[in-house]
Amino acid sequence: MNFNPNSAFMYTIAIIVILFAIAQSIFFLIRAYNRGVAIGMTKAKLRKTIISTTVFTIAPALSILLGVITLAKFLGIPLPWIRLSVIGAITYELPAATTTATALGISLSETITDPKVFSAISWVMTLGIIPGLILIPLFLKKIQKGILRIKTKDSKWGDIFMTSLFLGMISAFLGMVFADLRSGLSGWIPIFVLLFSALVMGICGFLIKVKRMKWLETYALSISMIAAMVFAAFITPIIG
Repeated sequence: MNFNPNSAFMYTIAIIVILFAIAQSIFFLIRAYNRGVAIGMTKAKLRKTIISTTVFTIAPALSILLGVITLAKFLGIPLPWIRLSVIGAITYELPAATTTATALGISLSETITDPKVFSAISWVMTLGIIPGLILIPLFLKKIQKGILRIKTKDSKWGDIFMTSLFLGMISAFLGMVFADLRSGLSGWIPIFVLLFSALVMGICGFLIKVKRMKWLETYALSISMIAAMVFAAFITPIIG
């Protein structure tokens, strides 16, 4: 029995889900804007906040688009489109899908037509993200209060603690970066991209601290991410 992951039914589900996500975003944008006006924020400041936030989302949006394109090669367009439009965690979705496909002995170079394989990958991607959806509403306030308590007692230790949490989260995905180092020069591409991104961020930090370009603080992360993507697109055909 063949299954078409790009069927009209799958596209219909994707369109419904994405329209709901867009409507939800517009709803909360309008409520946030009205709330800002109600508490005395000027319209100029609100517009500036909206623009800076929009720019900040460009880099993650590009990485998510690349994730959709990558997953679409073997999962079709609708499922990755739904997953990454709602969750947007390419660092989770791509490893979950590829790991499951590899465990099932499925090639990632062609579209999956086996409904059991497609279902298995979909379930792994879904079940793996559920704990976060449950734990955050239940324990987020307690975690935030604990972090605030630490920062109140000792601000430096609080900053170190937050940095450690961030690095711990990032280190969970470093296995993907270092996984292919023994495969030759092409295996070093993620390392080169990582170093280039760090270099761009360092330049941004220099301009902010030394040249007093404070406006760059809002866009430094986005600039480093976009620069890393461009560098990856440039260096991969050369080395790989």
